[in-house]
Amino acid sequence: MKTLILAALLCALLALDTAQAFSFDCRDVWRPSKNRCFTYVPKAMTWTDAQKNCLRQGGWLTSVRDAEEYAVIQKVITDAKGTGLTWVGGHDITEEGKWRWTDGTPFKYTNWRPGQPDNDQGNEDCLHIFTEGRWFWNDLDCQTPLPSVCTKNV
Repeated sequence: MKTLILAALLCALLALDTAQAFSFDCRDVWRPSKNRCFTYVPKAMTWTDAQKNCLRQGGWLTSVRDAEEYAVIQKVITDAKGTGLTWVGGHDITEEGKWRWTDGTPFKYTNWRPGQPDNDQGNEDCLHIFTEGRWFWNDLDCQTPLPSVCTKNV
């Protein structure tokens, strides 16, 4: 199953890479920050479907590069009256314990909840963010339907 998900993501990424460039102004529901734009997608989807949805919009499930950007993402969620349980683009689908971002950003900044990631029941390969008094990250079964945050480069 992990191989199938990875293959689908790679095909979509290759198609996107050859079909369009990331060059546009942030408008409508996209919030600018530095050289990227973010949007909250309230529709609950699996992690893979959320990534496909972001790709259709010319972006990716968001990566988180630093604490400043993480604060922007949190504001995007809260301004949209989001639930706080939200998919972002982190995953360890290809290799357990080796976390990656869908857009290829180096996985340097983290904000894991204490004790996470734990790969509970051997089936948690996708990253979501949530609030528990403060914002944390957790690994979760990729099939769980959640809202998401997409990002595009400007």
